[in-house]
Amino acid sequence: MKKGNGSRIRIGVVGIGHLGSFHLQKYRAIDECTLAAVSDVVGEKAEKAGREYGCPFFTDPREMIGRVDAVSVTVPTENHFKAARDLLASGIDVLVEKPITATLEEADELIALAEASGAVLQVGLIERFNPAIAALDGIIGTPLFIESHRLHPFFNRGTDVDVVLDLMIHDLDIILHYVPYPIRKVEAVGIPVLSDKIDIANARITFRNGCVANITASRVTGKKMQKIRFFGPEGYHSVDYGKRELVSLGRKRVPGGETEITPNVVDVEAYDPLEREIRAFVRSVITREPPAVSGKEGRRSLELARMILEKMKTGEEYLQR
Repeated sequence: MKKGNGSRIRIGVVGIGHLGSFHLQKYRAIDECTLAAVSDVVGEKAEKAGREYGCPFFTDPREMIGRVDAVSVTVPTENHFKAARDLLASGIDVLVEKPITATLEEADELIALAEASGAVLQVGLIERFNPAIAALDGIIGTPLFIESHRLHPFFNRGTDVDVVLDLMIHDLDIILHYVPYPIRKVEAVGIPVLSDKIDIANARITFRNGCVANITASRVTGKKMQKIRFFGPEGYHSVDYGKRELVSLGRKRVPGGETEITPNVVDVEAYDPLEREIRAFVRSVITREPPAVSGKEGRRSLELARMILEKMKTGEEYLQR
């Protein structure tokens, strides 16, 4: 186990915005952790958080080196690489929010730094920790068609990147988690509406095993919808991410040889996904076990997101022959 203050892990948080504040709250409630430092480029934010949580505050995350064992990086996407690079190189474990970085080259360097220093690198793709997804893990089988809708009202937060990296990437990660086959074809369209980035997007992904995923993400809708549905030989499964609900139907043979569609009895636990994500990170820091969502998995979802964005810009179909 890493040692900090006694046997507790010394935790830092880089980026004291909306999400960073939630990370601070979750860490404070974990017995194995002590908040040791905070950092934000806006000095007033860093100072306010430092005083509230009783720890040193900085405007440069590199000043945390030697003071912390593990860090959450919750800055805007374009700054993920810069904030995490020197920490990982120093052997500090990092939980970086999604997407892992802005570019694949940056992701590759962070992964290489973590491997070289022995640091844990976990990516904050929070839907992996959704109770409905956790319940789905044991029953899903092999999906052959997937349909996903992630629709949100417009907020300025997150518009530093296209909706594919802001919202759709959650669904890309879940789809890649359940469909472990190479991608054969990517088709996509997207347009800006209220920002200078793509605000609504649709992608159709075809995998080598024949599975097709149709994914829509929007941040210009009046009502929120966060749903994904899986269809396959074993049955049908519908997840409502927001309500943390799972509807699952399976096939059953009845007398006479006919097949009936019957509900699967599935227990969905009630818990906070962000707390579960952060506790998973802390467990990896303590045990040195691989993280629940590795840097390489984060890179894979980023790579697919980049394929989709490239298709939108060029109009050319990505086809892996």
